[in-house]
Amino acid sequence: MTTDPEVLGQAIKRAQYRHHRTMDVALRQVGVSLVQWDALRAIERMPGASGHDLAVVTFQSDQAFGTLANRLDDRGLIARSAGHGRRIEHTLTDEGRQVLTDGHAVAGGVLDELLSPLCEDDRATLLRLLQTLTRSD
Repeated sequence: MTTDPEVLGQAIKRAQYRHHRTMDVALRQVGVSLVQWDALRAIERMPGASGHDLAVVTFQSDQAFGTLANRLDDRGLIARSAGHGRRIEHTLTDEGRQVLTDGHAVAGGVLDELLSPLCEDDRATLLRLLQTLTRSD
């Protein structure tokens, strides 16, 4: 039996959509959207990174990330400072770190629930397969 690539692609997309929708709703508890929380995670992992670098790792355009960063800065969740040349560097504020920590607690529960139909071996297999598909990224 051959697996239909379109059906497989749609199943991946449905799983991703469910994940994003569920996480977005849950993260409202801590006052951020999934996109905002993802940006905070990226800034934590890459303190001092440029907007361009952060846009790349959060799957956004430079312009979209710039708009997002402005909103996070206005809320006091990040600080932006001049770097070398025209580079703007991004760091988390104490409030941003707290929102990120609170978001991790929320996300952990959501992810446990979303992945609960899979046993640990299936989770490990899924991770390995997804890493194989995205290895060139």
